[in-house]
Amino acid sequence: MRFQEDVARPGLSARRTARGPRGRGPVSALVAVVALALALTGCGGSDSPKAQVAGAASATADRIEPLPVPEPELPVTVTSADGTRTTITSADRVVPLTGSLSEIVFTLGLGDRVVARDITATFEQAAKLPVVTRAHDVSAESVLSLRPTVVLADTTTGPAEAIDQIRDAGIPLVVVEPAKELADVGRRIDTVAQVLGVKAAGTTLKTRTQARVDAVRKTVPAPKDGRKPRVAFLYLRGSASVYLLGGRESGASSLLEAAGAVDAGKASGLRKDFTAITSEALAKAAPDAILVMSKGLDSVGGVDGLVKIPGVAETPAGLDRRIVSIDDGVLLNYGPRTDRVLTELVEQLYPKSGAGA
Repeated sequence: MRFQEDVARPGLSARRTARGPRGRGPVSALVAVVALALALTGCGGSDSPKAQVAGAASATADRIEPLPVPEPELPVTVTSADGTRTTITSADRVVPLTGSLSEIVFTLGLGDRVVARDITATFEQAAKLPVVTRAHDVSAESVLSLRPTVVLADTTTGPAEAIDQIRDAGIPLVVVEPAKELADVGRRIDTVAQVLGVKAAGTTLKTRTQARVDAVRKTVPAPKDGRKPRVAFLYLRGSASVYLLGGRESGASSLLEAAGAVDAGKASGLRKDFTAITSEALAKAAPDAILVMSKGLDSVGGVDGLVKIPGVAETPAGLDRRIVSIDDGVLLNYGPRTDRVLTELVEQLYPKSGAGA
């Protein structure tokens, strides 16, 4: 199954990846496949008290908040996630090959050094950069034409031939382990900061990010009657007839649990990353709410189309039309904007008129 250029097979190991250890990296795989989702939508019966379609991010959701510009201290030598030792002597021209890595580089204050982007780098500051990666499909020729001094990839980046071609040209390329959960945020920031010779900025950003996430977690209301809301994460691409239910390895569990919810797919016994949606699987998951990416919701015709997917209308979430929609470009990035994602999730899951689910 191959999706369009703006999507890739979520949660499944890329067939053409950087060589070396192959962590499944469901979070990175799913985040990095998400395409230009430039707007969130709130569709279907939003004027009804039972139609809770949270679909509008804050006005700043597609911007990053950079630190003061640091001065890289180079050279540094690091070991890539694929085992390759690499020495970086210059961070003058940086090419991050995933949107999540771009987000970290820009937020560290080094955005003016970035010369290209992946199609999933949707935030405003990166919008005018040339695209050299689409759904993990790297154009080595395009990368090399920009004369980068350092290239950042992760274990889902490929094809392997493109990675080899960039390295064979003498360009330092560092492969970073993907993020799988909230606990990985600080590690990713530290790694990128070390590669670019700005460790102090990395420490500052890591501390800021963690403090903001902790602050959001304190806003989660206590569940009514001690019962946490069950939330199913659905990956939808209507144009490709792809309808998947997230399980233990989807990457959504960490966010849902931080928001005081239960991952319904995981709780129903789904051990892998994603499984095809069936009426039986949804009935077993029995979600009170459904989490989707905004572009995925658009692709099925909004909430009206979502509830037509077999089994959705029969769930508590479908009956109440209780849908949480968050921007594709940030939902599972697990980066410096994770606090905003968690804020959106909490605000949409616990509307003020009915906090506590």
